[in-house]
Amino acid sequence: MNTKAFKTLEFNKILERLEGCADSQEGKRLCRELRPSCEISEIRSLQEETAAAVNRIRLYGGLSFSGVRDVSASIQRLSLAASLSIPELLQISGLLTAAGRAQAYGREDADEKTQRLLPRAVRLEQHYTKNKREGVPVDGQETEMDALSGYFRELAPLKTVNRELTRCILSEDELADDASEGLHQVRRRIHQLQEKIHTELSGILNRSRSLLQDGVITMRDGRYCLPVKAEYKASFPGMVHDQSATGATLFIEPMSVVRLNNEIRELESEEKREIEKVLRTLSDALLPYSAEILRDIRLLAQLDFSFAKAKLSHAMQATQPVFNDRFYIHIKDGRHPLIDPKRVVPISIYLGDTFELLIITGPNTGGKTVCLKTVGLFQLMGQSGLFIPAFEGSELGVFQEIFADIGDEQSIEQSLSTFSAHMTNTVRILEQADAHSLCLFDELGAGTDPTEGAALAMAILNFLHNMKTRTIATTHYAEIKVYALSTEGVENASCEFDVETLSPTYRLLIGVPGKSNAFAISQKLGLPGYIIEDARARLASEDVRLEDVIASLEESRVTAEREREEIQRYRTEIEEYKRRARESSKGVEKGKDRILQKAREEAATILAEAKETADAIVKELRKQEQNGAATIEAEKTRTKLNQKLRATQAAMNTGVVKGPAQPLSAKNIRVGDTVRVLSMNLNATVSTLPDRDGMVYVTAGIIRTRVSIRELELVQHAKGGGTVPRNDAGRSRGAGAIRMSKAMGISPELNLIGKMTADALPELNKYLDDACLAHLPQVRIVHGRGTGALKKMVHTALKKNKYVESFRLGEYGEGSDGVTIAFFRK
Repeated sequence: MNTKAFKTLEFNKILERLEGCADSQEGKRLCRELRPSCEISEIRSLQEETAAAVNRIRLYGGLSFSGVRDVSASIQRLSLAASLSIPELLQISGLLTAAGRAQAYGREDADEKTQRLLPRAVRLEQHYTKNKREGVPVDGQETEMDALSGYFRELAPLKTVNRELTRCILSEDELADDASEGLHQVRRRIHQLQEKIHTELSGILNRSRSLLQDGVITMRDGRYCLPVKAEYKASFPGMVHDQSATGATLFIEPMSVVRLNNEIRELESEEKREIEKVLRTLSDALLPYSAEILRDIRLLAQLDFSFAKAKLSHAMQATQPVFNDRFYIHIKDGRHPLIDPKRVVPISIYLGDTFELLIITGPNTGGKTVCLKTVGLFQLMGQSGLFIPAFEGSELGVFQEIFADIGDEQSIEQSLSTFSAHMTNTVRILEQADAHSLCLFDELGAGTDPTEGAALAMAILNFLHNMKTRTIATTHYAEIKVYALSTEGVENASCEFDVETLSPTYRLLIGVPGKSNAFAISQKLGLPGYIIEDARARLASEDVRLEDVIASLEESRVTAEREREEIQRYRTEIEEYKRRARESSKGVEKGKDRILQKAREEAATILAEAKETADAIVKELRKQEQNGAATIEAEKTRTKLNQKLRATQAAMNTGVVKGPAQPLSAKNIRVGDTVRVLSMNLNATVSTLPDRDGMVYVTAGIIRTRVSIRELELVQHAKGGGTVPRNDAGRSRGAGAIRMSKAMGISPELNLIGKMTADALPELNKYLDDACLAHLPQVRIVHGRGTGALKKMVHTALKKNKYVESFRLGEYGEGSDGVTIAFFRK
C-alpha cells in the first residue's frame, strides 16, 4: 500500500499515539512499523488480538511490560561461549521477570474463565484447572481461551534460572556476597583487613594529630592514607601517594599498614577472578535456554503491541469494526480521532452498496474534508488491526490500495501550481487505481478555469466509476452535482449548513446535493440586495434551475424531518393513552373484586343468622317433641343449613386466593424470600430463581416442590443472621423444622469486606454450613478486590468445603472479581 496516503490521512500521527501506549522498546518498534494488511483473514486475526487485549484489560486490569529489553545481541555472544557482563545478565533477568509476570497474568485469566465454563462437578473442575496450569491438553485437545492465549502459553520465564540471577546480582555493578562460596570468603577477608587498617590508622591519627593537616582517613589509588603536613614528611614514615594542589599536604600511607593494603590489593584481584567465575556460571546456566529467551523477546513484544492497541482503543472510545470482502463501507457516528473529543461531531457515511461513487458538496468549513479523512483514516486503522472511534457495528471493506488527494499540494521548489500539483497526484492515482482501490479527492478539478475544471473532474470521476473504483470526492461544481443526479451508481451528499447562524452543523446528508449558499451568506453578512440580485441574474438558467431543485429537495427534507418528529410525538402520546387505559382496566377489576367480596361477606352474615335460628328451632323441637321421628327431621334440617353455609364460605375463600395481590416477577424475587403458595395455601421459602418458563423451587418444611411464579405472593424478603427456632421448652425441633428455619432466615449473600482473614474464615465456614442446611443452591460471597487476601482465603475455603461443588468469580453486573459465586452439591 502506498505510503503517501499515510501522511495525507495523518496515519503517522495515530502510530505516534500508539507508540506512546507501549512500554517496551520492542513493543514501540512494532507500533512504529505497523502497516495495513490487504488480507481479510489476517485483518480479522489482528482485530481479534486487539479485542482480546481490550477484554482482558476490562476484566482483569492492565499488564506492565517494563523490564523488557532486546537482549538478542547478548544471546548471540552467549552462543559464542562468551561470559556476559553484570548489566547484560541483569537485562535478561528483567526480561524473564516480565515473562513470569505475563504468564501469571495469562494463567489467572484462564483460571477465571475456566471457573465460569466448567460444569458443577468438582472432580471435572479440578481436573480441568490442573491440566490448564500444567499446559496439558484437555480431552486430547488444546483449548484456546482467546486470540492471546497462545502467546501467554508459549512464554518461558525460566523461574529457576531467573531466581539464581536475582539472588546473585544486586545492581548493574555489584554481585551479592553469597553469589559463590569463594566470593564470600574473599570479601570476608577483605572486610577483616579493612577493619584492621581502620583500627591502625585511627591509632596513628590520635597519636600524631599535630602532624596531620586534617583528622580524616582518605583513599588514594585504592590505598588508605593520612593527610600529613609537608613540613613533617621526615617525621612521618610511609609511602607518599599524592599531594594537594598547593603542596602543603602530602597523602602518606603509613608503613604499618602498607602490608595490609598490599594484602587487600591481592584479595581484590582474587575477588575479580571469583566474580568472573560467577558470571561464567550464570552465563553457562542461560546457554541451554537461548532459544526460549529469544522467543520470550518476540512474544512479550507482541503482547506489549497488542495491549498498546487496546490502550489506544480505550483512549479513543473505539469499537471493533466488521470487515467484508464486498468493498462496502458503513461508518456509524464516526469521530475523527485527531480532533478534540469535546468538539468533534460524529458523521455517518456509507459507500459501495447501491452506489460506488459519492459526491460531497456544500460550503467551505462545512466538514467535507473531515469526512474524506475520516473514511480514509478509518480504513487504514481498521486494516492495521486497530479499533475505530465509531458506533458498534460499523463496517469496513478490504482495499488493496487507498489513494488520497487532499490538501494544498503546491510546490515552489518544483515550480508547480496548486492545480499542477493536484493533477500530478491524480495522474499517479489513475495509473494505479482499480476495482480493489479506494480513492479520495478533495476539490477535484479546482485551481483552474471552472468550466474546464468541471469537465475534467467529471471525466476523471466517470473513468473511476467505469472501473468500479470506490470513490469519494468533494466539489463546488454544479455540473458534477448534475452528473451524480443523472448517473446510476453515483450519489450526491451534502454537509448541512445553518444559514440563520452562518455556521455548519457538520451533518452529512446522503442523497441530497448541497448548495453553496453564497447568496444567502452574503446577504446575512450585509451585502446590498441589489448586488445579490444582479449576481443572481448573471447565473445561467441551468444553474438557476439546479439551485431551485436543490432548494426544493432541502425544503422537502426539512419537511420530512418535521413530519417524522410529529409522528414520533403522536406515537408517544398513543403509548401513554394505552398505559392509562391498562391502569384503568386494572382499577375496574379491583373494584369488581371488592364488590363480589362484599356480597359474599353479606351472604355469610345472613347464613350465620339463619344457622343460629335453625339451631334454636331444633333445640326447641327437642324439648317439646318426644317422638323420635320429629327429632330426626329437625336434625336433617340443621344438616342442610350447615352444608349451605360451608358452600358459601368455600366460594368466599376461592375468591380471596385466586391470585397474588401483587404479581411477582423474576426481578423482585430472591433466593431465601418467604412467599405464600396460593394453590397450596401455605408459606414456603424460595430455593431457586425462576427459569425461562417462570417456574421456581420452593421449600416448605421437608417438602420441596416446583411451582409457577404466578402462584406466589411475597410475604417478606430474606434477612441474614437467622437462628434455629426453639419450642416452648427451649429444645430444638426436628430436622425438618431446623431446615425450614434456616431457609427462612439465611441470606443468599455474605459480605466480608473490611474484615481480617482470621475473623472472616470462621464466619464463612458457619455461613456455608447454614446455607447448605437451608438447601440454598448457590450463595454470593462479597470479598472486594483490595489486596486479594480475602479472595484467596475464600477460594481456599471453598475448595476444602465438602458441600461446595464449584465456584466462580462474579460476571459483569454481579460484582466482577470483587464477588465469588459458590454452588452447592445437589
